[in-house]
Amino acid sequence: MDKENKRVLFISNGNGEDSISAAIIKQIPKGFLLDAFPIIGFGSAYEGVCNIVGPVMHIPSEGHRKAGSIAKDIKGGMLSGTWRTIKFLRSIKGKYHKIIAIGDSTVPILCALAGVKIDIYLDVYKNGYAHKYLKIERWAIKKACKKTYCRDDILAASLRKYKTNAISKGNIMIDIIPFGEYDVSLHKSKKTAITLLPGSRKTTARNLKLQVEAVKKLPKKLYPDIFIAVARNISVEELAKTTQMKYYEAISKQASDLGYLSDGELKLNLTGGVAGNIIKTSDMVLSQAGTLTQQALGLGKPVISFIEAQDRQKRIDDRKKLTAQSHIFVRQDVDELAQAMKDLLGDKKQRDRMGETGKSRIGSSGTLAAVIADIIS
Repeated sequence: MDKENKRVLFISNGNGEDSISAAIIKQIPKGFLLDAFPIIGFGSAYEGVCNIVGPVMHIPSEGHRKAGSIAKDIKGGMLSGTWRTIKFLRSIKGKYHKIIAIGDSTVPILCALAGVKIDIYLDVYKNGYAHKYLKIERWAIKKACKKTYCRDDILAASLRKYKTNAISKGNIMIDIIPFGEYDVSLHKSKKTAITLLPGSRKTTARNLKLQVEAVKKLPKKLYPDIFIAVARNISVEELAKTTQMKYYEAISKQASDLGYLSDGELKLNLTGGVAGNIIKTSDMVLSQAGTLTQQALGLGKPVISFIEAQDRQKRIDDRKKLTAQSHIFVRQDVDELAQAMKDLLGDKKQRDRMGETGKSRIGSSGTLAAVIADIIS
């Protein structure tokens, strides 16, 4: 089969996973026919990147596990949606030259049940510091996946014990940190700068409101320059309304410059697609995001997050095991968040220590090149 006739399907199961998958697709040479199947949600990250196929499944959790979320998802149609997904997977047998899966073990399990082989599986969820593979996960990966890329060799080695083809070339999240055309220096006037990552789900505007309220609690002499990474599916108008700030359109012609919000005292610079630019030049990050949180840690920036009431304790514990002292968790409380920010802004040595820890725990780049080579071989 020559290159012009090769069809490749990317399967992902979540907003962050969609973004990782889309970033890989953008690096594939011309001549391949590329489709994407986002198991959960509309797959907005794929818009303008490749063709989207498969049945749409919407569940209340949007793939973000919290206490009670599974029960709500079942009531919201997860079981019927899962059956439609399996039927679709069965229908594609033999139609693709290669199938690439990105996400947690959900994708291999569904493919194993459907009898579909995955050529390359990228586990972007588990890490060797906090996780072990369950028996059903090992079964699904061995049955469905021809080759598995793990985020670290601790996990890969655990799969190899069961004669599974598993390797690690680093953390793909570091390979695909979004950089672009955006001159951060044009928007800086303070001694320090912070990046706000409010997330990409229904709670995004609410998360930003709490983050902004915490910044307002700082002494005015500590006010930093503020940058926000706005996800593609998030309305700037909604952010303005929820934070009770006025929106101003961008003066620059850069597509990544989305303008800013202001209440006369604080100015929130809005950006799109250039999270790497703003994180790299910030002193710290407030984050409720998923993938971008780990990318910020990988760039050597200390991160502060607040714990929501419905967050599962195991998920929090797993994050702490992975990130060690590089990631601070506080309650969903404005004063606690503000105090944590104040402490870090006043202690550069602590910020540096946290940054080095984050880089060592998250891992290095290298997976993207290896995966691309596998796809085009």
